[in-house]
Amino acid sequence: MRNNHFIVFFDSGVGGTTVWQEVHRLLPNESTVYLADSKNAPYGIKSQQEIIELSVKNTEFLIRNYPVKMIVVACNTATTNAIAYLRANYNIPFIGVEPAVKPAALQSKSGVIGVLATQGTLDSQSFHQVVKTYKNTTIIEQEGNGLVSLIESGQIHSPEMTGLLQSYLTPMIAQNIDYLVLGCTHYPLLKNQIKKIVPQHVQIIDSGEAIAKRIKTVLEENKMMNTTSVHQQLFYTNKDTSLLRNLLPEQAKNVSFLDF
Repeated sequence: MRNNHFIVFFDSGVGGTTVWQEVHRLLPNESTVYLADSKNAPYGIKSQQEIIELSVKNTEFLIRNYPVKMIVVACNTATTNAIAYLRANYNIPFIGVEPAVKPAALQSKSGVIGVLATQGTLDSQSFHQVVKTYKNTTIIEQEGNGLVSLIESGQIHSPEMTGLLQSYLTPMIAQNIDYLVLGCTHYPLLKNQIKKIVPQHVQIIDSGEAIAKRIKTVLEENKMMNTTSVHQQLFYTNKDTSLLRNLLPEQAKNVSFLDF
């Protein structure tokens, strides 16, 4: 029965847990598998071909080992660089994650928004197309170089992290942004630190909640909602499991190391 098949997630590491959390909050009865490719993080500095190859590797592992009804590419860089290839080559619904530029641009009062994202996302053709759509909004782009690596090494609250965030955000603040788009699924893990740096009127926005609603809609439209009472949440990483366990204390017992 396809309804009780898994919704599976993959990311370049632990960042996609921010998307998984929103999905699990909205759809607690769905069975999920989360794949953290932390060994190859960050994706944002890799070529498009490398990102496609890693995305294919993750997809192949998931469909080979689990009955899958949907794949969530819980990584902005993988979405912007690889999801078109994945959709063309696999007969499975793929849901991607892209920077929440649209709601920020439509709601901005200053007409200036900031986008903090990886180089791989900002350089992608799909992101360039989004920017062109909102010509009346000034979009300040900032590469978050080093942020993912610090997160993946467990240094979320380190002085190095604070220094990087200040250097990236201060120029945006000076240009009068009133929305800050977190264009990488890792970055919501830094929201508390970011709030200490940006003025109170600056709204911080990511795409996690919108993606969860989109997933629910697709499941409902295709009659794929889990109607059974059986569901489980599984997590795999090819690096140290401690970071995932700390981020997911309630599901810690379901976190496993796997050298994929």
